[in-house]
Amino acid sequence: MTKYDDIFKICSQEEFEREALRLFRFQAEHCAPYAEYVRLLGVKPCEVQHVEDIPMLPIEIFKSHKVYCGEQEAEMVFTSSATTGMVQSRHYVADLSLYERAFTEAFRHFYVDERECSIYALLPSYLERQGSSLVYMAEHLIKASAGGGFYLHDYEKLLNDMSRDPNPKLLLGVTYALLDLAENYAPKLENTVVMETGGMKGRRKELPKSELHAILCSAFGVNSIHSEYGMAELLSQAYSLGDGVFRTPKWMQVLVRDVNNPFARLGVGCRGGLDIIDLANRHSCAFIATQDMGMRYDDGSFRIEGRISQSDIRGCNLLVQ
Repeated sequence: MTKYDDIFKICSQEEFEREALRLFRFQAEHCAPYAEYVRLLGVKPCEVQHVEDIPMLPIEIFKSHKVYCGEQEAEMVFTSSATTGMVQSRHYVADLSLYERAFTEAFRHFYVDERECSIYALLPSYLERQGSSLVYMAEHLIKASAGGGFYLHDYEKLLNDMSRDPNPKLLLGVTYALLDLAENYAPKLENTVVMETGGMKGRRKELPKSELHAILCSAFGVNSIHSEYGMAELLSQAYSLGDGVFRTPKWMQVLVRDVNNPFARLGVGCRGGLDIIDLANRHSCAFIATQDMGMRYDDGSFRIEGRISQSDIRGCNLLVQ
């Protein structure tokens, strides 16, 4: 297997493909659920020569199987958000230092060194449960930052603390909480990047991103709303810097599949299901077919356009039943 450092040194598509194929062959042998999936598909790992041909594991498998190929007991198990009665995904993480390296390097690439800004986290639904990878990331970045902290429902304290803080600021909030803050206080935020993540979590009616961002921009007095794209099953995040287009760190890429034929790749500008390659997922599965719809652009960036319908999801599930 490649060393951790190698994925963070990737500088070209050729290097990415080499590392992706190497990791695929390792996981197709050592990650039991993925190995079984690849076998059932009739794919011979040694014959796969292109990244586009690597089988993508349906993300639902993280709910029903232990997707893990670490040699030691996992240091942490991250779990997905779930409403009452839903089964949570479980992501077994063998080495938290790898996760920390991934989210720190990605944050510094798209923004600044966390030590040069204050990070304020408004993540009530995540703080109210155990096993959130987002809370782990935010806590680590906050501890290293110049200021900030977690705020549950105390919006007034959050705004008072931010108003007294002279540092550049990042306000990271679950979408419904940012909307609550906007509607109840409409604070004009200075020297602040506002980043939404996580959606409404069943707390409020879903809104089109353009409408949501317009409301938040007006309330907060900012020109744009940034977004973070991550999930419990991934150890890397993509970021939108305010244009609704997400960009990935160099060790993460997104492909698009035909929802009616999950093995067919779609080209640039075509709408389909999003497949993610996250090379930081060294000890689980780096090749994941998500339930998100979107499209990819020629520079590798992508846009989210909602979720795949239940009928489409069932079609994909037949592959592993």
